[in-house]
Amino acid sequence: MSTHTFRQDGDRSSPACRRARCRGYSSAASASRGGRRRRRGPSTAGSTSRRRACRRSNRTTPLRPGVLATKKGMTSMFVGKVRVPCTVLQLDQVQVVANKTRQKHGYWAVQVGAGTRPGRNVSSPMLGYYEAKGMAPKAELAEFMVRGEEGLLPVGAQLLPDWFQLGQYVDARAKSRGMGFAGGMKRHGFKGQEASHGNSRNHRTIGTTGPSQGGGSRVWPGKKMPGRMGNEWVTVQNLKVLRVDNELGVVVVSGCVPGPKGRTVKLQDAKKRKAPALPHRQRALAQLAERHPDAEQALEAARRRHLELKQKRQEGLNEEA
Repeated sequence: MSTHTFRQDGDRSSPACRRARCRGYSSAASASRGGRRRRRGPSTAGSTSRRRACRRSNRTTPLRPGVLATKKGMTSMFVGKVRVPCTVLQLDQVQVVANKTRQKHGYWAVQVGAGTRPGRNVSSPMLGYYEAKGMAPKAELAEFMVRGEEGLLPVGAQLLPDWFQLGQYVDARAKSRGMGFAGGMKRHGFKGQEASHGNSRNHRTIGTTGPSQGGGSRVWPGKKMPGRMGNEWVTVQNLKVLRVDNELGVVVVSGCVPGPKGRTVKLQDAKKRKAPALPHRQRALAQLAERHPDAEQALEAARRRHLELKQKRQEGLNEEA
């Protein structure tokens, strides 16, 4: 018998068996051919896969939440004798709005808001949401997942540029610049058609879009075709923090950041690099507690005030009715 028929003889050291393992197939002997039968009962493969996925996620999830910044433009700085292109990001009233816990929401995260928005442009449910937090409506809201309960922050605390350490690495995530409806050559880099030799006004067309027999006479989903280009979420990883300035409220990072000027950018500790040093993290939390010593009391007072106002509004509606 050939050594490549590993399904019958169960030789896991054969070349075919090794190739199968590399491609993700199981090399165990088949139960229908005299191999060992599976034990009846619920399978644990899925749960094991989920546990492994959770462990991988825990390893890559940052320890701390990030901030929302506005892209102001690009410039350059000299680091020693090297001229480094960099991007200026400005923080505008970045506050912690809420905390998400695993017991209640299924994951650990911190909701952060930035900027301000007029009350007339905010829906009534969101006005009540901000009223219960004791803060003005925010222009932008975003969630930053953290590894555990240690990454949660007091609600109402304001994050300044010194939240990041000089020289650390961060990930910037934003929507890319929208370029409208684009053809196949610009959007996907297609070669195009011939310039001459019988081609008539089809120089930039993509050509055929699908088979007529084997593919079922249809266009397969995901086919590269003309369509809207850009305005998609893009993440640039491992950008180095070159400068932080609390007075100007800016964070300067090396390299480019997705999106045009004025785009809101999510800035967080890099997933694939080491977290900022423990002394810096402890110092940042201590400064946050020093700047907002009564954050919990203020939040509780805002909640009570919100319930009182909500009851008065309800009584007023009942009287009008």
